[in-house]
Parts: sequence; C-alpha cells; structure tokens
Amino acid sequence: MKEIPSDTDYLSTREAADLLGVALRTVQLWVEAGTLRAWKTAGGHRRIERDSVQALLQQRSGVLAASTDLQINEVGKLVPLHILVVEDDENLRRLMELTMEGWEPPVTFEMAGNGFEGLIKLGRRRPDLLITDLNMPGMDGFRLIRHLREDPQYRDIQIVVMSALRPADIQDRGGLPPDIPVFGKPIQMAELHRLIQGRQFARNGSS
Repeated sequence: MKEIPSDTDYLSTREAADLLGVALRTVQLWVEAGTLRAWKTAGGHRRIERDSVQALLQQRSGVLAASTDLQINEVGKLVPLHILVVEDDENLRRLMELTMEGWEPPVTFEMAGNGFEGLIKLGRRRPDLLITDLNMPGMDGFRLIRHLREDPQYRDIQIVVMSALRPADIQDRGGLPPDIPVFGKPIQMAELHRLIQGRQFARNGSS
C-alpha cells in the first residue's frame, strides 16, 4: 500500500488521485460525497486531508486481494484478466474493443448493452473486472451496481464506472460506493489501462 509522508498534512487533488490510483473526477466526487475531507484555498483549489486519504487507502487495501495480477494456469500459460464492459453506446463499445485488443499484458473481454444483459453474461462467466456506464435503457448502472453489492456471490467484484453524469447528478441518484473509480466521458483509455495495471485482482480462476 502506498504511504503518505507523515509531514504532509494536506494534499492537492492531483496528489490524492495519484496515491489512490483514480481519476481527478473520482477524487472530486469523493470530496463532494464526504468520503474525503477537504477544504478550498482562497484561489479555489482543493486541499485534501492526509489522514482521510490514508484511511481510504487502508480501507481499499482490505478489499483488494493479495494475489498478483497475472496468473499462470496448470500448463504454464498466462491467464488473461477477464473484463466485462456494460455500455449501451455501440460505437464506444467498438472503440473499447479495438483498444483493449492491443493491451499488454493481454486481457479478454465481453460486451453488454445494458444491466440485464450484463447480469446474464456475468452469470455465465464471472469477470475479474466490471466496467459499466450509468445511464442505460432497461437496467441502468446504478441498479446493476446495487444488485451486485447486495449479492454475497458478487459483492467483491471490482467495478469501474464511466459516465457523462456530473458528480452532483450521481449523488442525486443515490451515489456510488466510495471504492468505485469514476471516469468521465469521453473515456481516456490510457488512463483506464494505467488504473488496471496498478491494481491487484481476486481472480476467478477461469481460463
């Protein structure tokens, strides 16, 4: 787990985002939700309390598995990370497919157009990571996440949200668990890739 220098009482939004491995927007959302304690300078810049960032790091380290990202199966073959993307925009799904096909280490992935379709695919094969939109027809991302977090079988699945909603709009619709990073749209795939590379995953054991 990353350590914050003890002589640093306050962090900038960028410093907090780098330490937590999330987007700037996610840190801003957590500040507005009260998950991270912060204040604003006269110039309008956020200063986030060191202790609240350290507390969130400790909380997240307890959720993340202690295993490594890469697994080798019984015949010595690399088991790729399996990702399920739930997104109703067909063009964005295609863009993500084309981008993730070139990722190293390699990943496998499936696409779903809404929460219901995502649950069906998740039931057939449990992903190591779920990436979901929030605004979708049928079952939206809010309902999908609530359903998974209420189910003991799936509540530990790691989730990343991508959404065009403002932080205030997300809060108005019930908010999100504090451990879920939020990426704005248009999503920056390089930033998402860096986040995934920097995380550890409780692997599902499928090959």
